[in-house]
Amino acid sequence: MTIPITVFTGFLGAGKTTLILSLLPVLPKGYKACLLKNEFGDVQVDSQLAKQSSLTAVSEILNGCMCCVLVGQMKTALLEIKNKFRPDRVFIETSGSAFPATLAFQIRELERETDGEFKLDAIVTVVDAENFIGYEDTSPTARMQASYTDLILINKWEHISERQLDIVLDHLHTLNDLTPKIKCNGRGGVDPNLVFGLDSKLFNDPEQLVHIDCNHNDEVQTLTIWRGSSKSSQLQPCSCDHIHAPLHTHTLQEDRPVLTEALLTLLVSTLPKESVWRIKGFAQLTSPLSSFPDFSEPPCFSVIVNWAFGRLELTPHLFAENAAGESSEQKQRADVLLTVMGERGEIKRIASKFARELGAEIR
Repeated sequence: MTIPITVFTGFLGAGKTTLILSLLPVLPKGYKACLLKNEFGDVQVDSQLAKQSSLTAVSEILNGCMCCVLVGQMKTALLEIKNKFRPDRVFIETSGSAFPATLAFQIRELERETDGEFKLDAIVTVVDAENFIGYEDTSPTARMQASYTDLILINKWEHISERQLDIVLDHLHTLNDLTPKIKCNGRGGVDPNLVFGLDSKLFNDPEQLVHIDCNHNDEVQTLTIWRGSSKSSQLQPCSCDHIHAPLHTHTLQEDRPVLTEALLTLLVSTLPKESVWRIKGFAQLTSPLSSFPDFSEPPCFSVIVNWAFGRLELTPHLFAENAAGESSEQKQRADVLLTVMGERGEIKRIASKFARELGAEIR
């Protein structure tokens, strides 16, 4: 049986995970879909949301971009998924600054190496209509994502005027006038019949890779904001997954603010979306979310933080202990764990101020 692969690409915060999850409820009963997701940093945020869905399996490739820095890991992960789950389809979600050419060539190689057990069905680019004009101007990768694709899904168009949407479409037509462009139905996403069975013809020729500039690592800078739990001791050895010197510690601040939904909402509202593009992670609030008053139990209300270009979404962190694969001791040591992504050269100054206001630190 051939396993079709659909690659979802698109800039930071375009809504790739939400669109993938929107496809699941309308798939046939018993349909096995797996997600291979590439995350910036080591904070598995979108993957936790995905694990709360009906996906058969979610596999992550962290701390780098699998189209360049981590090239080669995708093939290994796909083979593991095939052998363990035998899915009907695999979704690959790239990092926000990834250009899928090298991924597509790896899939083409895998097609040949496995005698057709895998097949590149489509490369789908998700465009955030509300912010595309802004990041298109500064990101060559965003332009390349829209240029080399089988389908462009226009997301978040309902937040802008018809005139603004026309301008976005003009830009997209200039970049790629032949590829179909479809407006998403909000959180309802799109009909799977529009996404599946496209039988992509892109990147069949390995010589194409020579003529494509895949150097995009300098576009996005990623930082991590950490705040230790008030229940922890004054000086805690680090239990996080990144690599330090052996005696690395995190020092806790006694005068830090009480973390509430109102405070977090206020602080992110001051961030300039021209320089800060995406924040995602986890936070322990001292009171439940206003939209989920019955969720969780005091004194900790764990939430998933998703902020993109000025829009904040807070979601209860369901099944937090099992899904995150962390011990309760590890989680108690972090009230705040956020990955901040933005413009290189600007993001560190802004994130440092944001961290101070949270009573947290950059690590």
